[in-house]
Amino acid sequence: MKRFLVMAALGILATTANGQRNETTFTGTAYIYGSGFNTRTVSRTFTMRLNGQTSSGEASRLISILQENGQNDLLRELEKQKVGTFALGGQIGRDINAAEVTNVDGRIRVRAVFARWLGFGELRGGYRSLDYPFTYIELFVDPRTRKGEGTFIPAAQIRFRSKNGRNEIQIEDFGTFPGKLLGVQMRGGLVARNGSHEITTNDGR
Repeated sequence: MKRFLVMAALGILATTANGQRNETTFTGTAYIYGSGFNTRTVSRTFTMRLNGQTSSGEASRLISILQENGQNDLLRELEKQKVGTFALGGQIGRDINAAEVTNVDGRIRVRAVFARWLGFGELRGGYRSLDYPFTYIELFVDPRTRKGEGTFIPAAQIRFRSKNGRNEIQIEDFGTFPGKLLGVQMRGGLVARNGSHEITTNDGR
């Protein structure tokens, strides 16, 4: 198991207050790496639709919940929100609970979080994977070609940490490696702001 760290003053949930006027659609292929006894890599087409973003005020409130009460309370609050949907293959789409769209180094960056799919076997067996109740997505798209790629973490744990006087939001991947989103194509309008967050990734070793 490795960690995928996202470190910023407010972290992943620190989003713009500007909402989407029109729906924006992202399509492509998700490559998901296996872990444990099942090491098989699978690929699925995906469709992500955004029709809004999390406001800065709501983002601050959610971060306070994470800091004070942990990810379980954060999950309960996030499940009340909807800014879009995400679907893999022929599966029924899940509501995207928080999203951020920014301009970073000339590219559009989209980050999204939602309550993930939980298998019946997980729930029945009470496995440790239940401690990773989120799905995390990060896309980078060229605004000229509207094409890009990204990262997909199907089962993620979100924690708040204070380190060296800075606040950090840690995204930990339950799997061996984060998945990839390739052949991404963006369609529709998009509202973004200039990025100001420092982002660092680490495999936890």
